Amino acid sequence: MSDSPSYQKVEEYQNRLKKLEEIKKLSINPYPYSYAPTHSADEIKSLFASQDIGHSDDAASGSTELVRVAGRLVLFRAMGKNAFGHLQDETGRVQIMFNRDLTKVEGLLEKEEIKPIKFIEKKIDLGDIIGIEGNIFRTQKGEITIFAKKVVLLSKSLLPLPDKHSGLADKGVRYRKRWLDLIANSESKDKLVLRSKILQEIRRFFEKEKFLEVETPILQNVYGGAEAEPFKTHLNALHQDMYLRISLEIPLKKLIVGGLQKIFEIGKVFRNEGLDRTHNPEFTLLEAYAAYFDYNSVMEFVENLFESVAMAIHGKTELKVINDKGEELTIDVKAPWKRMTMKEATLHYSKIDVNKLSDDEMKKLLKDKSKLEEKEINAATRGKLIALVFEEFAEKHLIQPHHITDHPIETTPLCKPHRDPKANKEHIVERFESFILGGEMCNAYSELNDPILQRELLVEQSKKTEKTAHPLDEEFVEAICQGMPPTGGFGIGVDRMVMLMTNANSIRDVIYFPLMKPED
Repeated sequence: MSDSPSYQKVEEYQNRLKKLEEIKKLSINPYPYSYAPTHSADEIKSLFASQDIGHSDDAASGSTELVRVAGRLVLFRAMGKNAFGHLQDETGRVQIMFNRDLTKVEGLLEKEEIKPIKFIEKKIDLGDIIGIEGNIFRTQKGEITIFAKKVVLLSKSLLPLPDKHSGLADKGVRYRKRWLDLIANSESKDKLVLRSKILQEIRRFFEKEKFLEVETPILQNVYGGAEAEPFKTHLNALHQDMYLRISLEIPLKKLIVGGLQKIFEIGKVFRNEGLDRTHNPEFTLLEAYAAYFDYNSVMEFVENLFESVAMAIHGKTELKVINDKGEELTIDVKAPWKRMTMKEATLHYSKIDVNKLSDDEMKKLLKDKSKLEEKEINAATRGKLIALVFEEFAEKHLIQPHHITDHPIETTPLCKPHRDPKANKEHIVERFESFILGGEMCNAYSELNDPILQRELLVEQSKKTEKTAHPLDEEFVEAICQGMPPTGGFGIGVDRMVMLMTNANSIRDVIYFPLMKPED
């Protein structure tokens, strides 16, 4: 038999376990099946804020509004004949007054020696979930309070809440034990609630633009759509290896071939990569594809999406954010955003003209002034070197929203060659990335729909030896051989978008359960 888990060895756990047994001996069910609150804490405060609701005597007589609330007891203090506490639910806190003579405990028989107020004081702990039925009144200090007529124990907690003064200072504990973080830190809860509202607004925007939401498989035979190392698993039923998707792109394009014209998906993708402030191996991706769009149409669409979400969440397009240096900045996502080619941005922000540099000169520059591995630099083609110079020396300066257009073809095998003959001759494709606060927010293309060229580029990609190179997907090529209309598509990391909209410094602040190393 394994040892007892560490939490059972905590003294407070043993104390509460003893109380639990005592409660059961009183024939009170410490874990009943249901309860029906009539109001939330926030509703009570807003509903009765401007009403003349009487005082404690009125509540005691039952002449004021009767309400039922449920939540976690987070504060309790006895004061002679009365005791006061705070009940916390999803919306906030409300004050409760317990009275020695009039407050009853459901299930506690009159013949029991322990009186209701003593039961509450001795058997109920901070952190217990209780139901309160009582009458509303206002204290002499003006605080809206519930005069508790009936108390119901809904869940006996066996471990204490985090310290009420320090909260949860250890971010590792907060991320790993998110339930404690939500109880102790209203700021964390607000960010995560806002995440859900942002997702609602994204869906509302796509619905308004007549896009259809679809779902595609997470388990795939062949992974693709991005340069990333996948997570690998095994399907016993078919005796074959499978991969968790690294992108949503390939199956969505197959649906465009099938005749769906405007589609989007919001779903989890998985990349076997490192963890940092803006990366989590499991993250939420938004991808959308529209037949007869090109990358110019997509740029306008993305701008309007960000503007619409900001207006819905904040009522304005200016967002107050704190950068890595602790400085407060105002980011304005109002359309139109600044547009520059990759070469123009590199020249403008880093004073480096890549057109005047040879491959060897760019390699020397990267070796001398970047932290990239020498092996990666030596293996890079000219187009890849141009992209690396941009990433290392210009990207960090893209604070306000920018679309960086016209990337070298080496950066993606899934994008149309540039329609401008001069750019096409330089092996430029119609791709753009959107940047805010020096980080990528969006990746988009005029999608390649020439099956012959597509296969050539995918074959070339499959020959790469890096773990991030994906294999040739013949089924995808077969699909576009059936004919794919001109299409524009894009992907947005939802977690990064939420970080921007909520002024969060880390991706872990906006994911309910970020990946963490398990505790010993």
